[in-house]
Amino acid sequence: MRSAPTVLHLDMDAFFASVEQASKPSLRGKAVIVGGLGPRGVVATASYEARVFGVRSALPMAQARRLAPNAAYLVPRFAFYRSISGQVMELLRALSPLVEPLSLDEAFVDLEAGGAAWDERSARLVGAKLRADIRAVTGLTGSVGLAASKMLAKIASEQAKPDGLVLIEPGTERALLAPLSVRTLPGVGPATGDHLRRVGIHTVGDLAEAGEDELVRLLGKAHGHALHAMSLAKDDRSVVAERETKSVSVEDTYDVDIHDRVRVGVEVQRLADRCVRRLRAAGLSGRTIVLKVRRYDFSTLTRSETLRGPTDDPAVVREAAARLLDSVDTTGGVRLLGVGVSGLADYTQEDLFAQAAGEPDKEPPGEEAEAAVPVEERQQAGAERRWPAGHDVRHGEYGHGWVQGSGLGRVTVRFETPGSAPGRVRTFRTDDRALQPADPLPLVERGPGDSEDGGGDPSGENGQDGDGRGGEGAHGGADGDARAAQDGRAARGSQGSRAGTGAVARVRRG
Repeated sequence: MRSAPTVLHLDMDAFFASVEQASKPSLRGKAVIVGGLGPRGVVATASYEARVFGVRSALPMAQARRLAPNAAYLVPRFAFYRSISGQVMELLRALSPLVEPLSLDEAFVDLEAGGAAWDERSARLVGAKLRADIRAVTGLTGSVGLAASKMLAKIASEQAKPDGLVLIEPGTERALLAPLSVRTLPGVGPATGDHLRRVGIHTVGDLAEAGEDELVRLLGKAHGHALHAMSLAKDDRSVVAERETKSVSVEDTYDVDIHDRVRVGVEVQRLADRCVRRLRAAGLSGRTIVLKVRRYDFSTLTRSETLRGPTDDPAVVREAAARLLDSVDTTGGVRLLGVGVSGLADYTQEDLFAQAAGEPDKEPPGEEAEAAVPVEERQQAGAERRWPAGHDVRHGEYGHGWVQGSGLGRVTVRFETPGSAPGRVRTFRTDDRALQPADPLPLVERGPGDSEDGGGDPSGENGQDGDGRGGEGAHGGADGDARAAQDGRAARGSQGSRAGTGAVARVRRG
């Protein structure tokens, strides 16, 4: 482990929800919950104001609605989140060539590798400037942890939340870790935590005192050794810039079980095409096609087929997925389907033969092909135009806005932009031709020489757990919940005070 706190961990604060609040002035300071809005949806992110009511990521959406009935419930805009994430990651890569993204909103940075920091003072300055740059470029806040290892940097960023900076001074690590819950350490989930609690091990200090032999006896050799080392603040893992992708997959959870075998087949074909689009976007191909089916009784079946060579041909993936589906009994209904490709490579055997034969490469049908079809034709193909809650629209007379809710042939829109005051609400027929989907607007106004890219496709992908069909609305109440805003501010204060607990003399907060 290094001698200076030059490993930085950045974690954006309630990222998806914060993007929505920055986009929508009427939601600032109010409870916002982003996720699948269908009956089987789950929470992707909850704002700090919503967390006051007990709403957390991965919570079933139905339970979230019971806990926070007046919150704003929005369908994710993943394409827009990716564009904002790209801006943040660009700032990180300006600091060092060693940036290890963990997700859209989280990454490690080796500041020493880029010469950006070499001691406590320079690391603190870099962390403070990074937070300021993120706010200037995106209008959002992020929490920064600085320490001599990845594990400690991540713990520091958790203590810094929301919108703070915590630096753990070398030499104080064990004293800092000792009073923390064993669940603080990576690799200690609910099951391991309960197992340790039953034998009287509650804190990291208890782990260290138990000794390596006892932990190996309780948890097995690999896990026992690893946890004992972490309890002593030992973590020699390096920041890795490139992580090898092991598989590419997509899956959908359906609001209502699918019983029609033909419909199941159609969904599998659609998922196969989506999977191939992701493969090609990453410049990859794969040999093993995987089908995942979760049935009505929650039993999950996985089937796979390995091809002779890697492929990114949509027809090949579709055919393999269809063969795999033939071996699965879907009697009783299907609640989730998924298609994946593993055994990845950066070339395709089929491409070599196709090039030799002079055959053009064919793109799989999907969003790209659909975009080439006139809007009127696509609308006629469906029974009713769909307006996902939270997504961007533009009206010929009223300008830019976002969908607050839809159903029963009506769509309610709030007309406002990131830089405006809270806007007014108007309701239209879902087939009103003056109302059209729109690209998201930048969160921060750019100068004349800056990019005007607002984030691409406003629809993105609606996630795995529902997409706001059938009358789902953004708000329980039109103007949100004032009490949520007040409690949210209190939550920020309490989180800030918790950050320093047990580490007053050892951790300096920026």
